[in-house]
Amino acid sequence: MNPPALLLVGHGTRDAAGAEAFRSFVAALGAAHPGLPVGGGFIELSPPPLADSVREMVTAGVRDFAAVPLVLVSAGHAKGDIPAALARERERHEGTSYAYGRPLGPHPKLLTVLERRVDEALAGAGRAGTTVLLVGRGSTDPDANAEVFKVARLLWEGRGYAGVETAFVSLAEPSVTAGLDRCRLLGARRVVVLPYFLFTGVLPDRVREQAGTWAAAHDGTDVRCAEVIGPEPELAELVMERYRETLRGDLRMNCDSCVYRVGLPGFEDRVGAAQKPHHHPDDPAHTHGHHHAHTH
Repeated sequence: MNPPALLLVGHGTRDAAGAEAFRSFVAALGAAHPGLPVGGGFIELSPPPLADSVREMVTAGVRDFAAVPLVLVSAGHAKGDIPAALARERERHEGTSYAYGRPLGPHPKLLTVLERRVDEALAGAGRAGTTVLLVGRGSTDPDANAEVFKVARLLWEGRGYAGVETAFVSLAEPSVTAGLDRCRLLGARRVVVLPYFLFTGVLPDRVREQAGTWAAAHDGTDVRCAEVIGPEPELAELVMERYRETLRGDLRMNCDSCVYRVGLPGFEDRVGAAQKPHHHPDDPAHTHGHHHAHTH
């Protein structure tokens, strides 16, 4: 029996370098695991679309897929859009099956990389005098935002930083600017802004710009920007761990604070809501020109 193919699913980015980083990561993973078919695609914004990757692999004889979302946090994309996209592929290609894995974070391997990124930014400066500002993507999903706070706490534990604060680049508070204000009010003299993103892109660039603008107006605070996680060996190891988990069906999704199961204040209307895919303009099954804004 051939093992199910590993299908990496990305959200997509308008940033050409970010999309290329995803594609080269997929290619490197495939090269490192001969005998295992590895492919990857995006649900929107960048090539290749998921539909193209699946079609290529099906043409090559693949029937069973284990899909791992290449996302850090379980928000609307991981909970709704990607499963919907996989369901669409199952309908398109008769006789194919899709097991679906869980998002990558939080995980000790990623914390190791984040710690390394902070050390690179510190360049020998002490941890004890350093406050880290972990900046997540931000979501309208409270559970997803809470997960970024969890990562911040896990990063703080046992590493000797003065503290780890949390901010978001979009859709959630505190903003990068408000997060830096908070660090300063807490007495921080040195802040490492740490983007919680896998690859380079529009949003990590925005984090850097906003931090730079804030730093220029607050010359009493030493503000440094760390790099994104990037295609580190730990990331490749973690993806393979999620792949093996998917094969075993050992997923342990966090449902305790999921808006689709629990009546969180202000989100009660989401309980039991059907997961419908929203329109993805780059999917060839959809007609163009009907794109509506993301609402999740």
